[in-house]
Amino acid sequence: METNWYEGGLRMIEEVTTNAERIQDELLSEILDRNAGTEYLRRFLHGQTDKQLFKKIVPVVAYDDLKPYIDRIANGERSDILLAEPITGFFMSSGTSGGKPKLTPVTAEVAQKWELFYTLYESPVMKRFGDITQAGKRMEFMFARPEIETPSGLTAASVSTSIYKESWFRAMLPKCYTSPVETIFCPEPEQSLYCQLLFGLIQRDEVVLVGSVFASTVLRAIKFLENHWQELCSDIKAGRISHRITDLGCRSGASLIMKPNSQLADLIQNVCNSKSWEGIIRKLWPNANHVRCICTGVMRQYTEELEFYSGGLPLVSAFYASSEAQCGINLEPLCKPADVSYTFLPNLAYFEFLPVKNDHDESIEMRSKNKDDNEPVDLVNVKPGHRYELLVTTSAGLYRYKVGDVLMVTGFHNNAPQFQFVERQNVAISVDQEKTSESDLFKAVTEAKAHLDPLGFVLTEYTSYADTSSAPGHYVLFWELKQKEGNHCKELDPKVMAECCYRVEESFHYTYKIYRKKNIIAPLEIRVVKQGTFDALMDYNVANGASLSQYKRPSCIKSKEALKILDSRVIGKFFSPKSPL
Repeated sequence: METNWYEGGLRMIEEVTTNAERIQDELLSEILDRNAGTEYLRRFLHGQTDKQLFKKIVPVVAYDDLKPYIDRIANGERSDILLAEPITGFFMSSGTSGGKPKLTPVTAEVAQKWELFYTLYESPVMKRFGDITQAGKRMEFMFARPEIETPSGLTAASVSTSIYKESWFRAMLPKCYTSPVETIFCPEPEQSLYCQLLFGLIQRDEVVLVGSVFASTVLRAIKFLENHWQELCSDIKAGRISHRITDLGCRSGASLIMKPNSQLADLIQNVCNSKSWEGIIRKLWPNANHVRCICTGVMRQYTEELEFYSGGLPLVSAFYASSEAQCGINLEPLCKPADVSYTFLPNLAYFEFLPVKNDHDESIEMRSKNKDDNEPVDLVNVKPGHRYELLVTTSAGLYRYKVGDVLMVTGFHNNAPQFQFVERQNVAISVDQEKTSESDLFKAVTEAKAHLDPLGFVLTEYTSYADTSSAPGHYVLFWELKQKEGNHCKELDPKVMAECCYRVEESFHYTYKIYRKKNIIAPLEIRVVKQGTFDALMDYNVANGASLSQYKRPSCIKSKEALKILDSRVIGKFFSPKSPL
């Protein structure tokens, strides 16, 4: 059966990517045929289902355009105002990218596509790489988020929580994962993390994969281990769980697996008690063959630190998806994080792509030439090297919907394009007329942090803020630093930090530099914060409803409460000494 699924899965990937155009057209036709009578589509198509009419008349929309319809359904109206198929619930986004959670409808078909998406990657794609899928258990850090009941009686939950509840996932959990279901659904994130680390350490010889949805969560777990390994060792030695764990489900799960093991406790203590934690993942879980988590997009900043801890294990970014739709999978999982491209599967949603101009990178001549090239293009008509904003049309009531992600075409697998994630659209820092994108910021910080390497520092987290409290306004970067050896940050060299400020500015785009020279923008500032500050920021967001599994650190701070958390932990302020050239 397993061989049949493996071969069948590979054939499916080849078939859908080869026949991408036909499958996309059939999928759109099916969606329109089914939903033409909805209140929303009748406004534009008046019952017609022609593809070209759809692309000409139905507008490109953002969440706020569909929110009134979704809110009406959540408040008890029939779902056929937006889609024909009955709604079973809602997916709820984390809210950390766009600033507020979004609800998107879920149907039985959506749930089936998530199962297909998951199993397509797990068996056919990963099995191609032999030992990377060897028998054993996965220590994946998974955290369910509390569901919210809407006035209609339907529940709203994160995508990950919905998957954890599925019968097919629960059936494979005891066999394939170190974490029992009780730890995943523990309402206290710290207790859940403690227990998942505990069970992963107890089963260390069985672990073949370490990971989570995002790189930031894996690093959160490693940092938590740095602070609590002695207590975990004490539990393993005694064979009983710490009194800090009050959740009955976690305690019950622990009772089934824990027994005194002094030898294991001593081994873990010897590993954790070393001067440097370089390669700690490989040392603690010697049979692990890769670390699986998303390392693309905003997660790129964590690659260097994760490589430090992983000891050379491959970092695998498996798939690209959102609350709105499943999109693509990484057909070359062992490639370097910087080279990851996702192959879009045309049977998952109807995809369109809105061309995105990058004013910083394109010449005036090119911008003029492409001035009118603003119409969305189909999946098979995108061009390598070009950037696009993703639009999806789904059977769950999203029509020409802007997901908010900017992607760049890197090539094709058969007739299906492959994309690199570039950045979130409209996530930019600005104090005047200039705009510095998430991608611009990442490149600049990457250039600047190289000055810390000879001093033995690692930049573990950063974010930005546009300070316009005085004129002229200026950019503020919050940096959390850590020494490669030891747990405490030694005194910072003001000259080195000032040089870091300057290097960030020097790496920015032309418009920023002109504004700096004309004093329209004041010198850039780096505020170094205490270790653990970004954990506190994560805790704040989780306490306000974000899922620890789906949390993404914001690239630009706009919340006053989040800014207070950062500013209250500043240990040093440094400014750029001169205008960039």
